[in-house]
Amino acid sequence: MQPDKSISTTGPHRFHMDGWISCAPFERLLHIEILEAANGRAVLRMPFHIEFAQGAGLMHGGALVGLADTAAVMAIKSVLPAQTHFATVTMTAEYQRPVRQGIVTARSSVAALTDREWEGRTQVFDDEAQPVLAFKATFKIARDARIRDISFGDATAKTGP
Repeated sequence: MQPDKSISTTGPHRFHMDGWISCAPFERLLHIEILEAANGRAVLRMPFHIEFAQGAGLMHGGALVGLADTAAVMAIKSVLPAQTHFATVTMTAEYQRPVRQGIVTARSSVAALTDREWEGRTQVFDDEAQPVLAFKATFKIARDARIRDISFGDATAKTGP
């Protein structure tokens, strides 16, 4: 198979984000909107575009999990110092009902488990306020907790060792 020449590079990537609590390229791809993020809580929403449909015409579970994970990340970012490097290390998702149309909303809250581990819990609702996904994840702060090669509108990450 020949490589896709339309792909300019496969990384590592450098890019700019509007702020510490803002959407990264993947979240922008999903059209995620941050409604609020403060005090360990976050509310985000995402429209059901045709590109997010799976084979039966329902919203793809991966899109829902992407929203839920991002909501937990924004809740964590609301309590950690800017530019703290952390990542999702475990997650579980319980699908509760299919999404056929509209806008889904994620409500998340987080709590510290240890100095370096956080737990996020997110509930996603459809536009009739019915629960569609229950999500739980553990996040871990990196030992080398500086983000590199990404700049933020409200702070710039340091580059190099």
